[in-house]
Amino acid sequence: MTRPTTLGALRATPHQHRSVKEELRTNLVAALRSGASAFPGIVGFDDTVLPQVERALLAGHDLVLLGERGQGKTRLMRTLVGLLDEWTPVVEGCEINDHPYAPTCTRCRRLAGELGDELPVAWKHREERYGEKLATPDTSVGDLVGDVDPVKVAEGRTLGDPETIHYGLVPRTNRGIFALNELPDLAERIQVALFNVLEERDIQVRGYLLRLPLDVLLVASANPEDYTNRGRIITPLKDRFGAEIRTHYPLEVSEELVLIRQEAQLAAPVPDFLLEVVARLTRGLRESPSIDQRSGVSARFAITAAETIGASALRRSALTGEADPVARVCDVPGVLPTLHGKVEFEMGEEGREQEIFGHQLRVAVAETFRDRLRGLDLGGFSNRFAEGSTVETGELTRGDELLDQLGTIPGLAKVLERLDLGDAPSHGEVASAVEFVLEGLHLTRRLAKETVDGVTYYGA
Repeated sequence: MTRPTTLGALRATPHQHRSVKEELRTNLVAALRSGASAFPGIVGFDDTVLPQVERALLAGHDLVLLGERGQGKTRLMRTLVGLLDEWTPVVEGCEINDHPYAPTCTRCRRLAGELGDELPVAWKHREERYGEKLATPDTSVGDLVGDVDPVKVAEGRTLGDPETIHYGLVPRTNRGIFALNELPDLAERIQVALFNVLEERDIQVRGYLLRLPLDVLLVASANPEDYTNRGRIITPLKDRFGAEIRTHYPLEVSEELVLIRQEAQLAAPVPDFLLEVVARLTRGLRESPSIDQRSGVSARFAITAAETIGASALRRSALTGEADPVARVCDVPGVLPTLHGKVEFEMGEEGREQEIFGHQLRVAVAETFRDRLRGLDLGGFSNRFAEGSTVETGELTRGDELLDQLGTIPGLAKVLERLDLGDAPSHGEVASAVEFVLEGLHLTRRLAKETVDGVTYYGA
């Protein structure tokens, strides 16, 4: 559809001027009534966080999201853009996105007086109406609100001319959504500059007699104040936010699994049961007394682990010529040391990091093994070792080599069915399932295991 390019043409359409919060409210109500997802890609918040966010938006409140690292706060803030109208009119060339019906800056008011219905109109997509700033200690008031532009002064304008102002990020997001990440990191004297934005909905720049009624939704994220040493949200600023919403990690293993599938970019296939092991490992670390739970275990831990396990399978393929690289249980222990930096251990646990990771991994594999293969007759696997034979495997053992050592295994088809590997699994998937069963039998004390120089031997 051709969009109007002048004020007069815009007045001839049914378009109505709404504030950004009215816009968000109307579109959210429409989404709720239609049953459509208003927050695509957000996992595990359906019954906890999202209802609170919806109430805050419907009430027209600015909000702050409190939660440990890697809980999806930034992702949630960015999905709010989808609740804005796809296109909105602005005065062409306006730095702060003035609406043609109600211009507020000096330049746009002057143009509206001079041009009348010929005032040029441009259109902005909703993706252009979102601004985001990571709050760092060196952030200034000028960055957020604005300051005098020395270049404009040098061009001949006087210091008293309001058009010498260079607008900051907040006014440049006028008629949109402004997100401030890690709000406590912002110096307290800078937080004071946000008072007027949140309450009086305007800004003040140096000594100018300037009042810009801003139309903006302000969303901030923060870590819980009771353990952050970097700063705090000052009390008057907290009071000006309409809603304070606490986020959390996925409450169920199934939700963690959905998140991993959604976010991980895998270099080689990683079977679902192995992703479930990663999800249970992440959950186990979050519940472990050896881990500093005030810091948390980010969802990025699980995502990175899954990606690295896939990369390990691809590495095996490159080194051994394996034609069908699929991740196996043997790929997991080798990637854990690279993830130490994502977890903070309690005082007194120094030197035990690998031991703690190893224990949690064994628990995760055993739980997944019991959950997936409970009640299944695995005698075909254990009988293979009745006469004292062994099977050799490892991260550089090809899948076909592993399968050749075992030969035909009674009951394998039922195992593959339980592990959701389909009617025609590849050799790599079969090898992954077989190794998972061998590890599960070992962890349930039905099979011995020994690892020497990176090579694992399963036997009677």
